[in-house]
Amino acid sequence: MTHTQNKSSALAQGLIVFIFLAVLTALEFGIAILLNSIVLLILVALVKAGLVAYYYMHIYKLNQEDHGEGHDSYAYKTGTNRLGLWLFLLSDSFVFGGLLVSRFNLLGMTRPHLNQLLGLAVTVVLLVSSFFMNRAETSIAHGDKKGFLNGTLVTIILGLLFVIGVVGLEWQLAKIEEVIASKDVVGGIFYMMTGMHAFHVLTGVILLFTVWNKGRKGLYTAEKHWGVEAATVYWHFVDVVWIFFYPALYLIGAAIQLAA
Repeated sequence: MTHTQNKSSALAQGLIVFIFLAVLTALEFGIAILLNSIVLLILVALVKAGLVAYYYMHIYKLNQEDHGEGHDSYAYKTGTNRLGLWLFLLSDSFVFGGLLVSRFNLLGMTRPHLNQLLGLAVTVVLLVSSFFMNRAETSIAHGDKKGFLNGTLVTIILGLLFVIGVVGLEWQLAKIEEVIASKDVVGGIFYMMTGMHAFHVLTGVILLFTVWNKGRKGLYTAEKHWGVEAATVYWHFVDVVWIFFYPALYLIGAAIQLAA
């Protein structure tokens, strides 16, 4: 798969990557139920994160040259902004990494008793949102304003559905299972991890809406759309975080029965 492609090839590549992600997610769910192998679950998560980082977040662009253009050129400024964005994401990843380490340090090989189907459903919603955001970015990169607006709008809707699924549904169901933040570390870890991630998804939705609104006004072109790229990379970042949070909260370890 090459980095410079026509629109149809780029969209096809995004679809192929999504299919791989969907298959790996189904495989991940099956491994947890049938084999309960932590090593395999970690391996699948790493492969999924690698696919998103390379093909959806375009991490290879960090090594992209500006072909000798001056410091005032759009290409040079974009390259500088891109490096700054990735450094920010790297620093933010330490927050999520700390939560992940705390989860295993405090809970070990146990996990909260959560709704497995709901967990899988919100995971699928977030993966589908990344697929549509990839299509949106690909569209604007090839001058397709309508495709960009439609893809971004679908992503926004799916992002809101994810937040509703986690905060509006899962949190309420977790309380029924006595997973309560003020009760013990199980509740504390669960609400901190899902709450911090949901907050990032919500900020991502706000960012995407801002980009969508600017795109509607015709402020982005195939040559100049750094704002779209930045919002897209951020959105895929929250997807990568959930790729690790999902198995950590829903799949790895034995569920703790807290309800009477």
